[in-house]
Amino acid sequence: MIEAIRPFRWDLVRPDHLGTLLDGVPEPDLWFLDDLIDCAAKVVARSEDGELHFVGRSADSVFDLLGGALPDPGRLHLLPLSTGWIDHPLLGPLRPAEVAQLRANLAAHGLAPERLARGSRPLTFVDAVSSGGSFGHLVGILRDWAAGERADWPAIRRRIRIVGLTWRTATSPKTRRWQQHAEWVRDLPSGSIRNVSVDAAVLGYLADHQHKLAPSFRRDRWHDGDIREPAHDDRTRRALAEAVAIVEAGRTRAVRERLARAMSREPAIAEPWLRDLVRRLPLRASPA
Repeated sequence: MIEAIRPFRWDLVRPDHLGTLLDGVPEPDLWFLDDLIDCAAKVVARSEDGELHFVGRSADSVFDLLGGALPDPGRLHLLPLSTGWIDHPLLGPLRPAEVAQLRANLAAHGLAPERLARGSRPLTFVDAVSSGGSFGHLVGILRDWAAGERADWPAIRRRIRIVGLTWRTATSPKTRRWQQHAEWVRDLPSGSIRNVSVDAAVLGYLADHQHKLAPSFRRDRWHDGDIREPAHDDRTRRALAEAVAIVEAGRTRAVRERLARAMSREPAIAEPWLRDLVRRLPLRASPA
């Protein structure tokens, strides 16, 4: 059996094991918090009450904020996967050993086809998106895996939802929607894709400039056991302080109330699951 590999990332919802890591680290400036709250609220509201899988690292801060805020953070999952090198012309197609390791890693996240075919709750993947290539790779990986295992792909595809974080621009009748130009979208049912537009400076920071707590989990690292070791350099410690501050912000009643208000403005508020969440969210007891 192939051992699954997962990059190390601290559990920030229960951060008792941080010890003295943050000693002497300057207090972070959460200049983007207002936009992050709005984004996180829309991600949840547009998830169709699904299991939320945050693909790659771009939306780590959304995951952290919701981890501090939601009454049931157990439905939030980080999916450390970078697909950027999958079709690199110098590397060629994935080799059998790479495919086997990738599938072992995904299975450890509960994404094996046999298990997905038995589920009923939507499976919602969240990531920053430009052309949709990363989402396309992920859907293709799951489709080909299901075919190889003779799993029920029609049942799996009915569960898949996509929430893309997009750079906010002026809207017009000629506005380009990425999903209109991605051929793989035809593998999914109509209406399974939603977008959340985010201020360009904020999404640019989250997707391109924010230092992350784990390295990009690209093709050449899927089998690298060393990626399971934490980093303790100064940049990572500052990033850790920022992530901890985001989780703590999510725990505050003020942020939870703002999340609830933003969710209430979404069309999905007509659905019982979101009304119940909006009702419970401000009432969640903050930790002592």
